[in-house]
Amino acid sequence: MIDLFSGLDAWVLVSLLLALAFVLAFEFINGFHDTANAVATVIYTKAMPPHLAVFFSGVFNFLGVLLGGVGVAYAIVHLLPVELLINVNTGHGLAMVFSLLAAAITWNLGTWYFGIPASSSHTLIGSILGVGLANALINDIPLADGVNWQKAIDIGASLVFSPMAGFLVAALVLIGLKWWRPLSKMHKTPDQRRKLDDKKHPPFWNRLVLVISAMAVSFVHGSNDGQKGIGLIMLVLIGIVPAQFVLDLGSTTYQIERTRDATVHLSQFYQRNNATLGEFLALGKSVKDDLPGKFQCNPQQTEPTINALVSTLKGVSDYHSLNADQRIEVRRYLLCLDDTAKKVGKLPGLDAREKSDLDKLRKDLTATTEYAPFWVILAVALALGLGTMVGWKRVVLTIGEKIGKQGMTYAQGMSAQITTATMIGFANIFSLPVSTTHVLSSGVAGTMVANKSGLQGGTVKTILMAWVLTLPATVACRPGCSGWHQRHSAADTALQRKQVRSARVAPFLLPNNRRKKRRPKSPKMPCVLM
Repeated sequence: MIDLFSGLDAWVLVSLLLALAFVLAFEFINGFHDTANAVATVIYTKAMPPHLAVFFSGVFNFLGVLLGGVGVAYAIVHLLPVELLINVNTGHGLAMVFSLLAAAITWNLGTWYFGIPASSSHTLIGSILGVGLANALINDIPLADGVNWQKAIDIGASLVFSPMAGFLVAALVLIGLKWWRPLSKMHKTPDQRRKLDDKKHPPFWNRLVLVISAMAVSFVHGSNDGQKGIGLIMLVLIGIVPAQFVLDLGSTTYQIERTRDATVHLSQFYQRNNATLGEFLALGKSVKDDLPGKFQCNPQQTEPTINALVSTLKGVSDYHSLNADQRIEVRRYLLCLDDTAKKVGKLPGLDAREKSDLDKLRKDLTATTEYAPFWVILAVALALGLGTMVGWKRVVLTIGEKIGKQGMTYAQGMSAQITTATMIGFANIFSLPVSTTHVLSSGVAGTMVANKSGLQGGTVKTILMAWVLTLPATVACRPGCSGWHQRHSAADTALQRKQVRSARVAPFLLPNNRRKKRRPKSPKMPCVLM
């Protein structure tokens, strides 16, 4: 790993380490901010002692990150339009990363301080959307092109509908348990069991289910939320030291050949469907600017892009044999081809079989660009796992006692946790980020309604306000920091001149670090800039 950073200028190395520290700090905060929800029910119901619950939750979060893959990580990355992703530039990468992390960390710490179960997923996604929109405003790009809106809609739908589904499914699970065992002791609250049965812990089987489901929630939380940190670190590495990370330098000869073969098969696919795609891709026609420009991808340049990529990869068995410029060019070609293939897949006229083939080709094309080094996964796993073990008390009380008018029963805890683990597991399969916080708190609310316990309007209103305001607040925090850019634009220009490969990308706005932080006097969450 160390050799990847050798030869960097001192300012680049310091900036890189600082950016990585920011990301890992975000994941650490995510650990004690979000994962309190994973252990809230098991601690409240006294199924496990707090110190054991948070320790094992940290362990399972760690394992979830290690084994979760990178599908969700790149779903987050691709919220930014492909034109922004192909423009690798050190100064630009620094500004982007520090801007979005400043907004995300500020909001996460604020909501944690007040014990509000707000979502780190909403926070991060809002910050990324803010980056894309701010870039569009600065560079006079239409706002419609500032964000990958199709991906944003897909992710937004998963974030909006998952809490609703959590509410409904958890309620149905509880109703099923009440119908199956109406007189069971699992329908008692911890206080009722202590007063009536003089026992501190849940019945054995209920306790076992509570513990297993809590660890399952921790595991899927790690595999979903942990990937968001992985995606952030890859944005950092690709933006600041592109030559080392735009491609997976550890790719085997077979993987490189598979990428080249996928490019050839993609050309054959387009020729086979020339009647349908010929006009859209300008197949067989001479197009101005034969190759995609640095800052945009054009479907009508697909043929020359394919030819250039095949030519560059000819005889290559190790990406180390390509120089820095060639690696950046290969990545740019691959991302543009993938973006065009995605657009082609949405065109009418292709049957289901052809679309299935196109999806497989896209996976092969991006196999060596959508990756994460093991040390990145390990670092995020450690940060999230360690963060799990601190700061959990504030949110546990909210989940256990302040959502419903009565305390949570063992059956309610089981219903909410089983629902949460299942739903996030399915989200992982489809590479969709969801909010553990909102799925679990909605599940608890659903069980309160099903149990006719009633809901505490104040707490539910606070959670809903955090749910509604997180996205717009973090989006607004991003472009609201223009003062820093105005004072430091000259310094940014001087830094960009030092880059080996510069790009004409206007620097992003950076957060104002000179403002003094003040503790908010009420639970209304202002946009406090760091």
